[in-house]
Amino acid sequence: MSGFRTIALRGLLALAISLAALAARDVTAAETAGPSIAIRFTFDRPIDASMAPFFLAAKDGSFGTERLNVSFSRTAGSPEALARVAKGDSELALVDINELIRFRDRDDAAPVKAVFVLFNSAPYAIIARRSRGIHLLPDLDGKTVGVADGDLSMRLWPALAKQNGIDASHVKFHKMSAAVREPILSAGQVDAVAGFSYLSAVNLRDRGVPGADLVVLRYADYGCEAYGFAVVVNPAFAAAKPDAVKGFVRALIAGVNATVKEPARAADEAASRIDDGDRDLELARLRTVLVDNILTDEVRRNGLGGVDPARLDRSIDQIARDFKFRKRPAAGDIFDDRFLPPVAARLIN
Repeated sequence: MSGFRTIALRGLLALAISLAALAARDVTAAETAGPSIAIRFTFDRPIDASMAPFFLAAKDGSFGTERLNVSFSRTAGSPEALARVAKGDSELALVDINELIRFRDRDDAAPVKAVFVLFNSAPYAIIARRSRGIHLLPDLDGKTVGVADGDLSMRLWPALAKQNGIDASHVKFHKMSAAVREPILSAGQVDAVAGFSYLSAVNLRDRGVPGADLVVLRYADYGCEAYGFAVVVNPAFAAAKPDAVKGFVRALIAGVNATVKEPARAADEAASRIDDGDRDLELARLRTVLVDNILTDEVRRNGLGGVDPARLDRSIDQIARDFKFRKRPAAGDIFDDRFLPPVAARLIN
């Protein structure tokens, strides 16, 4: 009996030593990993389902795995978001990369660069009524298009019109606030509106405009080579904490993959962050974004997040049709690929 007790005591002692060693190893690992890094992330517009990858990265713990503590805020547009990043009030932000191209032309512009392109194809579009005789882009000749103040799609309209043989002087643009853009088209006061395909087109269907009467003339289908929304980083933060930027990108890629696999859950998460958010509306919006803007043929070939430098250069030339650069930037001035993981880690299954 005493021998049995001795064996049992030895077993308990060995177990206690093992547990103590495991605890010490975990403490050492935690100390080695260091504290989490706070990142203030800014969206350049009101929340919608296109931002779901960021929210799933947060909800699923992908940011936490990278030891990042990410907080979200938003501004009233890309210029304001870029100003925050340039000043260091935000470490990273989601902005229209075409606005970044214009921003970098300023004499006092900080060397802010994009490190991840979320929208491989810009969402610019003209949304028109078929019942007004509009089926293709050239059908806008003699028509009236509603345009919201500050609409970024208009910055590339001159290049698009020239490329498609359209006399821009024959298209009338009626300026209005963004709040009444879809209602005015719905009421038939204009023939079409300019905007983002995943916003205006989905909103109009939600307002009861028959889908069969709507035609979405996507700039990308008519030769516009612009990329869309991209993550930009404060240059000082990127220099001081490059691993944190790389970790953010890895977590975002995980968020995109989760969004692709579970769009309904992603739409729910986005809708939960919107006052009176409509889950079904955001799901329709998300599905449009995934097909038209995120999962393009280029992304399926080359992976998420990167750019084709030659294409980016051509898009800068298209911007130059309407914007007089003091010093035209090159693709390398706009996008920094050093923070991207290898292509194999960025491919979509």
